[in-house]
Amino acid sequence: MTTVAIDGPSGVGKSSVSRESASRLGFGYLDTGAMYRAVVWLCLNRGVEEPGDVVEQIRGCDLEISTDPKNFYIEVDGIDVTEEIRTDEVTSNATIVSAVPDARAELIEKQREIISAAEPGIVVEGRDITTVVAPDAEVRILMTARDEVRIARRTQQLHGSVDEATMKATAENVIGRDKKDSKTTSFLTAADGVHTLDTSDIDFEASVQAVLDLVEAARG
Repeated sequence: MTTVAIDGPSGVGKSSVSRESASRLGFGYLDTGAMYRAVVWLCLNRGVEEPGDVVEQIRGCDLEISTDPKNFYIEVDGIDVTEEIRTDEVTSNATIVSAVPDARAELIEKQREIISAAEPGIVVEGRDITTVVAPDAEVRILMTARDEVRIARRTQQLHGSVDEATMKATAENVIGRDKKDSKTTSFLTAADGVHTLDTSDIDFEASVQAVLDLVEAARG
């Protein structure tokens, strides 16, 4: 069983590269960020904000996430929230869950259970995967890119085009999220033994191939 742990900030191509790499390897794929977002969605819908209550929501809900890279979905208590977790409201309220240590511990435990059951391997992406969730992964990667590249990519993804106005709005969102997340996670500097993959000047295919090459070397 091979675990590929991939960390990185938004806009580096982390999710798309992870899914494609998992698909080509015949591995499972785990989007840990989607698990946090699903709990945020649940808390917002139930009006839950107190840290202790957030933890109880995690313990009491049925959280099901697909590990099929070609058919991703996530459900909370039988409700498909795959689209709902990508709204601006969920994104802007991420700290309801991520800033609560006990909530993070509960989700990390669930993530480790999924990882341990994956055969023949799994690609896991998110924040703190290489250092906290799966520090013993056979392949550990920090994906990075220059800020202007990340912002342009996210602008294209969100708005379908890149101009001064949309770039400015997206920049505030991306950089603001980085600042919030960096208070509770480490995803901007590679830890010892973690490979840095800078995607600033390489395309999608080259990024995927770089991951596949690292996996081949680790298995080899």
